[in-house]
Amino acid sequence: MSLSQKSNRKRILLADDEPDVLTLLSLNLRRAGFDVITAEDGERALALTREESPALVILDLMMPGLSGLEVAKQLKQSPATARIPVLMLTAKSDEVDRIVGLELGADDYVTKPFSPREIVLRVQSVLRRSEPVAVSVDELGVGPVKVDRIRHEVLIDGNPAEFTATEFKLLTVLMERRGRLQSREVLLNDVWGYESVIDTRTVDTHIRRLREKLGPVAAELIETVRGFGYRMMDPAS
Repeated sequence: MSLSQKSNRKRILLADDEPDVLTLLSLNLRRAGFDVITAEDGERALALTREESPALVILDLMMPGLSGLEVAKQLKQSPATARIPVLMLTAKSDEVDRIVGLELGADDYVTKPFSPREIVLRVQSVLRRSEPVAVSVDELGVGPVKVDRIRHEVLIDGNPAEFTATEFKLLTVLMERRGRLQSREVLLNDVWGYESVIDTRTVDTHIRRLREKLGPVAAELIETVRGFGYRMMDPAS
């Protein structure tokens, strides 16, 4: 592999306290074309993320010292690392743990046991959502909400608001299709890139996060259609 090819490889930070998991996932991620740096505890994961600014961070939920949830929280609270996508790994089947991770700003989660191929696909999907896309309309506006896709900025009543890559993609999809009902399955496919239904509650959690960040007035623009999905209403129509 040439030096130029190596320089174009995206770097992934993988944090897990199980050596076998680190070895297996590192091997598969490298085979998929990524550079990988690893950490076996939360403090090291946090320090490496700040030092290396990886393209994506994979965090095990339960680690010595700082938990994956605490690391994700600190990353999302810092302007220097807030936009780095986070994928959570959890051995817990409790839905609460997954929801807490998403509410802290994680972009996706995978429950153990998992296949290495699934992790690679999830990483690729999250990274695609984080990249700017070529679109005919660079700016979108619905009521008090304005989006600049080139700058990856959201203004609410003229004030800037921070959104994760997944939240930003979900918001722009709803704005593009304002007035049109979007099922949870359609949103999973078009925002997350999942061709089959994995867990539609992921959509509900992110919608709740969107509404919180939009504020009480703009949040009312997103209408829930019970038993089906969501749509964004344009107050000007």
